[in-house]
Amino acid sequence: MSERRILLIAFFTALIIVGSFIRIPLPPVPLTLQTLFALMAGYMGGPAIALMSVGIYLLLGAIGLPVFSGGGGFALLFGPTGGYLLALLPAALIASFGGSERVWKMILFGLLATIVIYLGGVLMLAYILSISLAQAIVVGVLPFLIGDGIKLGLAIALSRRFSNRVRSLLA
Repeated sequence: MSERRILLIAFFTALIIVGSFIRIPLPPVPLTLQTLFALMAGYMGGPAIALMSVGIYLLLGAIGLPVFSGGGGFALLFGPTGGYLLALLPAALIASFGGSERVWKMILFGLLATIVIYLGGVLMLAYILSISLAQAIVVGVLPFLIGDGIKLGLAIALSRRFSNRVRSLLA
């Protein structure tokens, strides 16, 4: 693996970590910018860089570093927000298939990635809190639709703006 790829992995990992500290506290799951940066890692870095960036982020949090919105530790991956966190990995991979000059493709794969995050989050939320899937959707999806739509649009706009620079690093 080249030094440039390692640098991009570190860069996107750092962005995801910073994104976890930019939060709007809404119960039971805070609105953060991790998804924005995970999608951007996919759009601009491709599958390998996206998976490595999110994987390192999750690993750092699992071993106890306070990189998640709620702190750090393995237990957070299996708490109410754990499904959202774990779903970032397949979501970043899915977003990587939308990394092109075609906006419709970025929107499509960004929406699919967001659905995967919601699915992982809702399933874990319902299980951990012992609530129905409908209740989990009400508290774990509906309050975030507008914010996540804005984050998706921002991820697409920023990725289109900076993707040439990232691609030149990978060349």
